[in-house]
Amino acid sequence: MKTLVYLFIGTFFGILMYKSEAASWFRIFEMFEFGAFHMYGIIGSALVLGVIGVQIIKKFNIKAIGGKDMHLKPKNKSVSRYAIGGVLFGLGWALAGACPGPMYVLTGAGYVSILIVIFGALLGTFVYGMVKNKLPH
Repeated sequence: MKTLVYLFIGTFFGILMYKSEAASWFRIFEMFEFGAFHMYGIIGSALVLGVIGVQIIKKFNIKAIGGKDMHLKPKNKSVSRYAIGGVLFGLGWALAGACPGPMYVLTGAGYVSILIVIFGALLGTFVYGMVKNKLPH
């Protein structure tokens, strides 16, 4: 049952991303050129809804679907970690024309070449997992 819920939510998210043009390379390019507000509006809306959602989770101690605690741990506030991670994420996003969510949406829409980008993202995640304990905290 849990798998069906996740499948439904993922499918709904994919349709929403595709129909809102958030997975469109042209919209992303437009955003990086500061040519249109479209993507900033989507990202800003997601940010506001995310902040509200986290506050609701904290206030009412909401549990995950399986009944487990969500464990909202305090984050490491190191500026360099976020600056380096943000630059790497932004460079990958600008070069690929898609961040992780839309990559899978583009695959579902039939853009087979995005599989190269997904492979690179998975490889990068794997390499990070191998070296993360060796990085300064």
